[in-house]
Amino acid sequence: MSTSNQYKEIYLAGGCFWGTEKYLSGIKGIVNTDVGYANGNTENPSYEEVCRNNTGHAETVRVVYDPGIIRLSFILDLYYDVINPTSVNRQGGDIGSQYRTGIYYICEEDKEIIDNSIKELQKKYVKPIAIEVLPLRNYYLAEEYHQKYLDKNPNGYCHIGSDKFEKAKLAIDPSV
Repeated sequence: MSTSNQYKEIYLAGGCFWGTEKYLSGIKGIVNTDVGYANGNTENPSYEEVCRNNTGHAETVRVVYDPGIIRLSFILDLYYDVINPTSVNRQGGDIGSQYRTGIYYICEEDKEIIDNSIKELQKKYVKPIAIEVLPLRNYYLAEEYHQKYLDKNPNGYCHIGSDKFEKAKLAIDPSV
């Protein structure tokens, strides 16, 4: 297995960012994660503003990964496993546009991978896939208390079951 010196980034919105970040951070080949607010209409919003002021931001996880260890398509397959991809503005008990699902890319070459992945995912569902796929327009780091929240608060709220965290730790991309 080779590792490259050039890491890549993808931004994934999957409902409450606490659990999504914890889940993604456990996957081999993902070298860093942080949480923030993406693709909204205001600069540097606070959590309170995102929740109450219709800022248009989605709670999002910035994922930095080593493409020599894990492919984007494999990351996306794992991401789909912890979201309801047909739900609009809702994941688990969290409701609101900030909890929408989204894949925000910074490399144009990633769009084809994402689109093909969504087409494959759609084959598993009758309802249309509701994951927003857009270029990343903006991303603002969330407050420090949100970073690695479930590591700091192991009994904190999460819409993702503990079995999924274990599955993520064991996941290895077979095609790299």
